[in-house]
Amino acid sequence: MQELEKKLNYRFRDRGLLSEALNHSSYANEHRSANIRSNERLEFLGDSVLGFVTAEFLFARHPDLPEGDLTRIRAALVCEQSLHEVAQKLELGRYLKLGRGEESGGGRQRPSILADATEAVFAAVYLDGGIAEASALIHRVLLDTEKEEAVEERRRDYKTALQELVQRQSGQELFYRMIGASGPDHCKVFEAEVCLNGKRVGTGTGHSKKEAEQAAAAAALQVLA
Repeated sequence: MQELEKKLNYRFRDRGLLSEALNHSSYANEHRSANIRSNERLEFLGDSVLGFVTAEFLFARHPDLPEGDLTRIRAALVCEQSLHEVAQKLELGRYLKLGRGEESGGGRQRPSILADATEAVFAAVYLDGGIAEASALIHRVLLDTEKEEAVEERRRDYKTALQELVQRQSGQELFYRMIGASGPDHCKVFEAEVCLNGKRVGTGTGHSKKEAEQAAAAAALQVLA
């Protein structure tokens, strides 16, 4: 735990909050008798803390941008991919507590699990040290290190780009469909696939159906481009 605190550059007064932030629901379910709580409530709070800090950052940094542009940039900054990258930098997967099934299924590297845990850690810092400490952490690991070109890349409409690529040849049929959904209602994760002429060419996940389709299109572009 001390090792992770060093990476966060934050020392907890109540380390129980950090411990809870690392409890995946699969682990909590396997240890119900011990009254162990999952990180889902912290994740819910962390999502709001992250959204507020990011909105405040963009409001100050881009005084001339309209609301629509600010909203799109914020979505790009706080998307699953961004949070997954933060988790990788912090090596958060090393500290997660997972159930046996999730562990054997590669959950320690699963982007959605790592992204959710990142939000839970943000909430833990907020509850332990207040908004100033949470904001400082979010700036250190995400906002102050984010490059504009990376934001622009995430703002791309991958579905349009894929459609334009496919249309270079006539007679191509491209379609999307949802193939799965998991998680609580307040933070459901959708999985989509994109098929070209009946053959799957990409899959992706996201916290909305649209985000999942965009992720699937991005994966397909890497294969087809």
